[in-house]
Amino acid sequence: MTKQFHDHVLGDPALDQLFREARSYNGWVDKDVTEEQIRIIYDLLKMGPTSANMQPARLVWCKSKEAKEKLAEFASDANKKKILTAPLCVIIGYDIDFHEELPWLFPHTDARSWFEGDVEGRIKGAARNSALQGAYLMLAARAIGLDCGPMSGIALDKVTEAFFADKPMYRADWICSIGYGDASTIFDRSPRPEFDKFNRID
Repeated sequence: MTKQFHDHVLGDPALDQLFREARSYNGWVDKDVTEEQIRIIYDLLKMGPTSANMQPARLVWCKSKEAKEKLAEFASDANKKKILTAPLCVIIGYDIDFHEELPWLFPHTDARSWFEGDVEGRIKGAARNSALQGAYLMLAARAIGLDCGPMSGIALDKVTEAFFADKPMYRADWICSIGYGDASTIFDRSPRPEFDKFNRID
């Protein structure tokens, strides 16, 4: 068992790329992110686990100049440039009515009935699991050689109105720029706590 376990451990270069050396970028070099790369990211992130395979994330990939300008209009001053200069900025939203898709996403049982009539419960589930999917998105982007700049400094209600006007049960939750990071735009890495600071093993 031990040998089998070690055979499946990623090497240090992969762990560095995904975690230890990865940073949140504030600026970008002038290099495009292609539609093919976008689709690869999605095909990876959708494989990450969500409760009952609910897949509640609803993503808008703002790649055009017009889409990024529209999004930046609702961002804080500090975040506008991070959106406009990135080759891509993704709106990570969620669908409160995700349960309507469960008959085909989770066909093993009547999972739709678990959420019927419980709007507050669906909001909690959708927000939690779409946030997970957003984290998978970042790891997927890093895995294929891209960098990320997650942000929350934006008027989410206005983003929801502007980008999900035709989907009344969708809500924008946060955004993430993606591209090739400009190393001159990042700060020194902030401290990370040692295990014993915030963990215990019972």
